[in-house]
Amino acid sequence: QVQLVESGGGLVQPGGSSRLSCAASGLIFSIYTMGWYRQAPGKQRELVAAITSLGSTNYADSVKGRFTISRDNAKNTVYLQMNSLKPEDTAVYYCNAQLGKIHYWGQGTQVTVSS
Repeated sequence: QVQLVESGGGLVQPGGSSRLSCAASGLIFSIYTMGWYRQAPGKQRELVAAITSLGSTNYADSVKGRFTISRDNAKNTVYLQMNSLKPEDTAVYYCNAQLGKIHYWGQGTQVTVSS
């Protein structure tokens, strides 16, 4: 049974930083593309960042230069380092594991950027 468990997030001040973690189990982590998505109230879920099994990354234009995705295959964990956070980054952040048409999702973690 595949499980993706996110941690991190919470309330952060504008301009601050936070790191999300996603621990995966029940799958061969190293072969999956791992991603972070987010969904703000009233908006569709959107891709924030992804990292392939080979370590290639891509980012949404809105987070380029501020967010960094990384993975540790030895720990079956993917991270999202978020810097220079803005109020518009407020959303529920979801971890995703993708292999072809297979997608697994975490339960989500709230990130709120507010003073």
